[in-house]
Amino acid sequence: MAIKRHYALKEYSKDHHQALLLCWKIQVGFSKGIAAERIKTYTNWFYENHILTHFQLEEKYMFPVLGNENKLIIQALEEHKILLALFTDTSQIENSLKQIQIQLKNHIRFEERVLFNEIQSAATPQELEKIAQFHSDEKFKDNLNDVFWK
Repeated sequence: MAIKRHYALKEYSKDHHQALLLCWKIQVGFSKGIAAERIKTYTNWFYENHILTHFQLEEKYMFPVLGNENKLIIQALEEHKILLALFTDTSQIENSLKQIQIQLKNHIRFEERVLFNEIQSAATPQELEKIAQFHSDEKFKDNLNDVFWK
């Protein structure tokens, strides 16, 4: 069943859609025998241009709605740390990419199915406005320099 998402959170959910596509691209890349370094080049771009900003916006504007002591926020912050470590790992690239593909998908499912619902329920109209205000509604622009997933 689709969750009715408050407009303030819709752009964050769109980010999640793009991140799920990243997971799919990683999976397809490996299934086609693409070198891990090629996939890593794309995931580095995605990390620098999308993931970092997305995590920062969530942590600064969304997570305070529930507070840092909330168990869901603790979980989300821990998952962010794990994902940041995987994205920046340069020693075990193939393993890290495979872990990103699994961990990021699980993290997004958690945020979409659990965390965002809690934030949406608890947030005041002012907090929702602040959440919406700082996220750009600029359309996602993909990096098509090497479309290894095609």
